[in-house]
Amino acid sequence: MQREEAGDLLAFMAVAQEGSFTRAAAKLATSQSALSHTVRRLETRLGLRLLARTTRSVALTEAGERLLRSIAPAFREIDSGVAALSELRDKPAGTVRITTSEHAAHAVLWPALAPLVRLYPDLHVELVIDSGMVDIVTERFDAGVRLGESVAKDMIAVRISPDLRMAVVGAPSYFAKHPKPKTPQDLAQHHCINLRLPTAGGLYVWELQKGARELHVRVDGQLIFNNPRMVVRAALDGMGLACVLEDLVTADIASGKLVRLLADWCPPFPGYHLYYPSRRQQSAGFALVVETLRHRT
Repeated sequence: MQREEAGDLLAFMAVAQEGSFTRAAAKLATSQSALSHTVRRLETRLGLRLLARTTRSVALTEAGERLLRSIAPAFREIDSGVAALSELRDKPAGTVRITTSEHAAHAVLWPALAPLVRLYPDLHVELVIDSGMVDIVTERFDAGVRLGESVAKDMIAVRISPDLRMAVVGAPSYFAKHPKPKTPQDLAQHHCINLRLPTAGGLYVWELQKGARELHVRVDGQLIFNNPRMVVRAALDGMGLACVLEDLVTADIASGKLVRLLADWCPPFPGYHLYYPSRRQQSAGFALVVETLRHRT
């Protein structure tokens, strides 16, 4: 492969991954017109149209999709190999990109990584908060953070948090007008605050369990949020019952601002895990991040 051909492929891959000539040009530090010329040169050489262009968007043709699937793994291997050379340096360096949920970023990642980046000024960490399920290989993340039960089997998973629990809560002002539910079945008689999930867009079904008995309860109420902290805020204002991660409401329960219910129906479940491809070559910086985040009992 000629040097020019490799450059053309890199230009095409940037446009395909960004879905935009403008963003790809900024990423490659070149002009949009130069990038467009490069991609057209590649299409001319191959005799195939790789990108379908409109005034508002750029989409891959079938040929473009096949080419991207072919070249992306090879360039990722090259990037990983170059990144792995940082192991030869005295200090960990480079950039580690992690996709994570908002709660995991606040509760687990930042408390551990803040002192790390102060200690190693050549180490750069990018946290991208996205509650949806992200393909970390396609999106070029070094790792992702999700609940243990959500990690794909072909990934290496490292536990980074203790077990988690859900908590069903309500404010005293709410219970001044409504009786406290004593069983999961009683929830049908209450105003409950729903959480819309980012993945499929459906509403979170309250997962309750006591011993071997598991219940998936669909609740109803006036309010729906796509952010757990807003669910807690509404519960504090007496708008209904909420089912959220325990640590989001621990302080409010302790202060009496919220009352916990059905605690015996909320057992622990596997906490957060950092996951990454098994074939990934670990740089010194990435290995340090993994060890820093690793949960130790």
